[in-house]
Amino acid sequence: MNYQQMDILNILVEAPFSGQRALSAESGHSLGAVNSALKYLCGSGYLNGDLQPTDKARKMARKPKNAIILAAGFGMRMVPINTEIPKGLLEVHGEPLIERLIRQLQEAGVENICVVVGFMKEQFEYLIDSYGVTLLCNRDYAVKNNLHSLKLALAYLSDAYIVPCDIWCRENPFRSRELYSWYMLTDKPLPGSPVRAGRDRKLTRTPAGKDGSTMLGIAYLTKEDGEILARNVSRMCAQRQYDEAFWEDALLEIPMGARVVSAEGAWEINTFEQLRDLDSRSGQLQSAAIDAICQSLQVDSSQIKNITMLKKGMTNRSFLFSCRDKKYIMRIPGEGTDKLIDREQEAAVYGAIGDKQICDNILYINPKSGYKLTEFLEGARVCDPQNEEDITRCMARLRQFHRQNLQVSHTFDIFQQIDFYEGLWQGQKSVFRDYADTKANVLHLKSYIDSQEKNFCLTHIDAVPDNFLFLPDGDIRLIDWEYAGMQDPHVDIAMFCIYAMYDRPQVDNLIDAYFPEGCESHVRTKIYCYISACGLLWSNWCEYKRQLGVEFGEYSLRQYRFAKEYYRIAQKRILEGDAPCIK
Repeated sequence: MNYQQMDILNILVEAPFSGQRALSAESGHSLGAVNSALKYLCGSGYLNGDLQPTDKARKMARKPKNAIILAAGFGMRMVPINTEIPKGLLEVHGEPLIERLIRQLQEAGVENICVVVGFMKEQFEYLIDSYGVTLLCNRDYAVKNNLHSLKLALAYLSDAYIVPCDIWCRENPFRSRELYSWYMLTDKPLPGSPVRAGRDRKLTRTPAGKDGSTMLGIAYLTKEDGEILARNVSRMCAQRQYDEAFWEDALLEIPMGARVVSAEGAWEINTFEQLRDLDSRSGQLQSAAIDAICQSLQVDSSQIKNITMLKKGMTNRSFLFSCRDKKYIMRIPGEGTDKLIDREQEAAVYGAIGDKQICDNILYINPKSGYKLTEFLEGARVCDPQNEEDITRCMARLRQFHRQNLQVSHTFDIFQQIDFYEGLWQGQKSVFRDYADTKANVLHLKSYIDSQEKNFCLTHIDAVPDNFLFLPDGDIRLIDWEYAGMQDPHVDIAMFCIYAMYDRPQVDNLIDAYFPEGCESHVRTKIYCYISACGLLWSNWCEYKRQLGVEFGEYSLRQYRFAKEYYRIAQKRILEGDAPCIK
């Protein structure tokens, strides 16, 4: 029996025969295919003379028992909404997406439903009491993709539906009986999609040079195919190369059917604009960030288009959008940022540099919420920390800024901030076993730093390669001044080094680029001390963000290594006579 014949049989098992045209419309198969299928099913004993299913047909159909709803991710493309509510709880026509999916599953008789949560997991807790579902928590949701969410639910992977939480279907996509495993596509072609429906309704890989089909993410797996998928998922999750993999990457090795539905009746809601198109009255469209844009640019929200998530920053989330033929960037503070950044101090910094042609063009900044609106600098690129010419130009620009000797009323104290970030851990111990010794060593360098002459001025603090923008006209702008304050400007050299994760020769090369006339030995030692202190500072910062579910992988480990290694380098230079020994 082929997939077309099974589709027709499954419809007739569910409901009485109401004509070939109705079967064609519901199945998506042509009238010729329907007629051929009916003849086969009658001749094979699956339908009787009245085109009613026989016992043979009813015994063949399976009853779906389980469902896995994947709801752990950030939903990063949903900016700015994803900062306020998880994507699965977005309301469409007055109903949260995930509640609609659960209701549709239960109407089809699915008894066991588990929801894999992660981001804002607490907001899903009510589903346990309201719908009797089981919640599974993916602690790695911030650093691994939904393949790893599915791994947590392998016990449910038998006669099961797999469903993303961000799907809205006009008609119930689930059925009380299924005959075979399938993956759902829409009839809308999509360039770049890896799969499409073959003429025989098999799920096939897209041939080179052809358009694939839009993937919806809903699938049904029989017990046998569920076991194969479970093995694939377990094997792939054991390999780091699959940390960013989607669960479908494990599915495509299994032969199965393609269930094709109308794109007008099934929506995957990935963006603010898709939600607006589906339900222009959705309550979640009321976003403080969107309101700020409308007020600043004096536009209606319908004029905000092409919203695109920019690369997730370490402190914030930002998105690019167009409005009236111009592009802009809106910054939204990330998790826990209200404890990390004094936005009134940041606004004061922008007041000090606003007319100096140093930063990007700020159109709006809110010292309470941290929202910031800037013009998009077309054609700009960030510094390449491995490019010698880029490094030389960035250090010259940085020194030019420092020599302006700008002043603000607040100071960024590195050692106070080390303790401050540690205090945000709320009594939890460091993940590093030798943290107490490392911190003591870093603090040991403070007396040497304090003994050196310093010309405090406005210092960027976060002068890392990504924050230097090269403009097409040759100018260089420094962006993201959230941490800026009064400090020794040589701290900016240290910060560039540790973010770029330079080795010792690269560190010395950067110092030489800042000091083309030559760097005095004691100044170089002081910068090494700053590298150690700043490494511990950002390591503590990463530990706080880690408790909020935000991981930075190798970056956090390397910051801690900078703290330890450059303590040794600086201390050795001090003991060898670069300066009086610290006591």
